[in-house]
Amino acid sequence: MHTRQVTYQHNIEYEVVTTTNLFHPQNWALLSAGRIEDARRFVVVDSNVAAHFGDEIRQYFDYHHIEAKIVTFPGGEENKTLEYFTSLVRELDTFPIHRRDEPIIAIGGGVLTDVVGFVASSYRRGVPHIKVPTTLMGYVDASIGIKTGINFNSNKNRLGAFHAPQMVLLDKAFLKTLPKRHILNGVCEIIKLAVIKDANLFNALEMHGPCSVASHFQDDQGSILLDRAIEGMLEELQPNLFEEDLARRVDFGHTFSYGLETRHEAHLFHGEAVLLDILVSAVIANTRNLLSCEETSRIFHLTDALGFELDTSILDPELLWQSLVERTFHRNGLQRVPMPHGIGNCVFLNDINAGEIESAVKNLEDWKNVKHEII
Repeated sequence: MHTRQVTYQHNIEYEVVTTTNLFHPQNWALLSAGRIEDARRFVVVDSNVAAHFGDEIRQYFDYHHIEAKIVTFPGGEENKTLEYFTSLVRELDTFPIHRRDEPIIAIGGGVLTDVVGFVASSYRRGVPHIKVPTTLMGYVDASIGIKTGINFNSNKNRLGAFHAPQMVLLDKAFLKTLPKRHILNGVCEIIKLAVIKDANLFNALEMHGPCSVASHFQDDQGSILLDRAIEGMLEELQPNLFEEDLARRVDFGHTFSYGLETRHEAHLFHGEAVLLDILVSAVIANTRNLLSCEETSRIFHLTDALGFELDTSILDPELLWQSLVERTFHRNGLQRVPMPHGIGNCVFLNDINAGEIESAVKNLEDWKNVKHEII
């Protein structure tokens, strides 16, 4: 046997840029990566975003003499499919772009940036792309990492790749147009980070979260919350971009939620499933003396104060257990379930059992109604 060793180091660098008035002709952020002389751009825009900003987007590229093919994409988890993936590839293949200096641009929510990112990772074995998140979920979570993917065979994100964008452009003005439910959908990921790694962020959510939700995060405190959440997310992602370490704090809320989303995709948003997972996890953590009764109560009070109306009747213990079993395969044979150890800290559990989940679901209603005194 003769063995040859191949080693290659690949440096990953991309920018997460906060900007304003993204489609103003004098804002060059959207064209700051890639060539602009006699250049082309393949642009995928969420259909709802196109209804609000379609004219501005077209005028922006016309002003800069960029030949742009603008393709609309219907947002929503139900469209994160192989069929839509291949339809975008076909559109792209009729509009040839340079392989390295004409990045694809994705403007939309997390579903769109995941699908377009996977297109970019696959087309010609990888072309650059830029992500412009237009939902709060995309703003604080989906767009700022390097994971791409589509759902397949009734499984979430079963096909995908790690493919870093050239740039992520954040303009919170997009959040003004979102329905409140979509705002709350993204807030769930901020709650996740607060509970599992940042007690100060949790305190800030208690103090300023309701007003920031009401203003769609256009107020000063809303900007502070967004910035802190993004910084916290990047702190977790950057040392482990390719998930060599499968014990990830940012997987909090993403164990039991997997099954909930799969079964109730038609009417349950990702963040809502995550928040249900967080509440079940909080009850388990309380039972194990990882969270005090006061800390557990604060989590439930926060969800009430922010205006969530959750349907806990869908919490089928057997479904949650099967979701944990599936995640154990995903995490290479161990449960690796992140659990809060006090608000702002984390431990990983590998011994959660089905009876524990069933008990937590039964006790959840009591915790929803309990009125512990908050000090």
